[in-house]
Amino acid sequence: VVNQILVVLGFVSVGFLLFLLFTSNPFELLAIAPTEGRELNPLLQDVGLAIHPPMLYMGYVGLAVPFAFVLSALIRGKLDSTWLRWTRPWALVAWAFLTVGITLGSWWAYYELGWGGWWFWDPVENASFMPWLVATALIHSLSVSEKRGTFRQWTVLLAIGGFSLSLLGAFLVRSGVLTSVHAFATDPTRGLFILIFLIVVIGGSLVLYSWRSALIQKSNKFSLVSRETGLLINNIVLVSAMFCVLLGTLYPLILDALNLGKISVGAPYFDAVFVPIMIPGVIAMALVPFLRWKKDTFSRLGSILRLDWLCMALVVVLSPFFITDNIFVLIALYLFAWVTIHSLFLLAQRLRTKAKVTSAFLGMIIAHLGIGVFILGATVTTQMGVEKDLKMTIGEAQYVAGYAFTLNGVEQFNAQNYQGFKGGVTVIDGETSIQLSPEKRLYQTGMPMTEAAIDPSLTRDLYVALGESLGNGDWSMRIYYKPMVRMIWLGGIMIALGALLAAFDRRYRLKVKS
Repeated sequence: VVNQILVVLGFVSVGFLLFLLFTSNPFELLAIAPTEGRELNPLLQDVGLAIHPPMLYMGYVGLAVPFAFVLSALIRGKLDSTWLRWTRPWALVAWAFLTVGITLGSWWAYYELGWGGWWFWDPVENASFMPWLVATALIHSLSVSEKRGTFRQWTVLLAIGGFSLSLLGAFLVRSGVLTSVHAFATDPTRGLFILIFLIVVIGGSLVLYSWRSALIQKSNKFSLVSRETGLLINNIVLVSAMFCVLLGTLYPLILDALNLGKISVGAPYFDAVFVPIMIPGVIAMALVPFLRWKKDTFSRLGSILRLDWLCMALVVVLSPFFITDNIFVLIALYLFAWVTIHSLFLLAQRLRTKAKVTSAFLGMIIAHLGIGVFILGATVTTQMGVEKDLKMTIGEAQYVAGYAFTLNGVEQFNAQNYQGFKGGVTVIDGETSIQLSPEKRLYQTGMPMTEAAIDPSLTRDLYVALGESLGNGDWSMRIYYKPMVRMIWLGGIMIALGALLAAFDRRYRLKVKS
């Protein structure tokens, strides 16, 4: 069995090795030896970029293991609970790495790019987010398939889809078809090779699936009110969300390739389509763990829904801290309360009955709480944040979100590989004084960079980006007030931690024979 899995992974490795050999041979000699290097892209001269891509690619590559598991099972014509049990920890670890990679990328973009955003719906960001959505569906589908023998065809297709979307991400980054802060490719032949590899993987996998799918055990029956139904809703929501992102990512590229014009699909589309799709999934996420396998009752479901009054009470308690009538913030507050109360109540129920609290169960609770924390942080910072472009005169205070910002001066300096201007900004909040030093840099390659100055806290960030000189000692400056923005990355860390806890559950450990 292990040999078959390694054979599939070996074919995947051969594909990438051929890609290196024919398009990016590291041993190829330069025709003319340069006297001086071209220097690393200034965007990449940051410690965050030493961590973010490896984490992301560990997630991409990690999804090759569930892919190899299901393909080898299809070849054998046998996909039983043993196969599924050993697939799940690999899927969880890959999902954890993807989560860490996406979270680190968001954090890096926030502090390094100087525009104060944490997510831009950039095509390359989407390319990492799509496999994350499918991997989320996969780990839940694996749970049902292992325990109940249901959704096995779902599981096979999700494993194939997750790895295929990882290859699509590599194609989008390396093909040169995109203009993105994440895309650094200049040779289109690399993109063509990955595209051919992607077609071979998807086509070959689907042909094998259509040939052997009849041998996969059919799903067991379950009632309308059951945990299986809840997890089916989860799968449908996540796959629908993935197709929403896929459409928004590829549609402009397809139009451009067909010479039908150039368009840009950005945040308005995703906010209008993606967010409403995900809300039912979040509601189901907190509710499903309470339901019984195979069959439950409407009366018991109704008793679980009585927790709703606690959610409303928590929203009422938290609302004064936000002082807003923004409907999106109120919805986020309710979803946060819904997820938090149901997750903690489920944990309390397990402790009260003295049932075993496994690391898989604890991981589920932490990951679900992380989703709630992320939703609250993302919504509050988006809806209640303040952004102002100001003309700053030295010595004069400007007020943003109740804080007084004063430009003390700007000095020019030289560093090893760039020249720059550094501003001195004093921020007054009541009796508290904060010193910030935003920079404007010009690298030897001629590329300008903005190094923002940030005063961080769990409840809010103050973010200052230095602009251009306006003459007479005046400078343009962009100032952001970002409430609860740190909860976005805290939520991401909680999700990844929960996944790792679940992956290292005792039932996935092998006994070592003496």
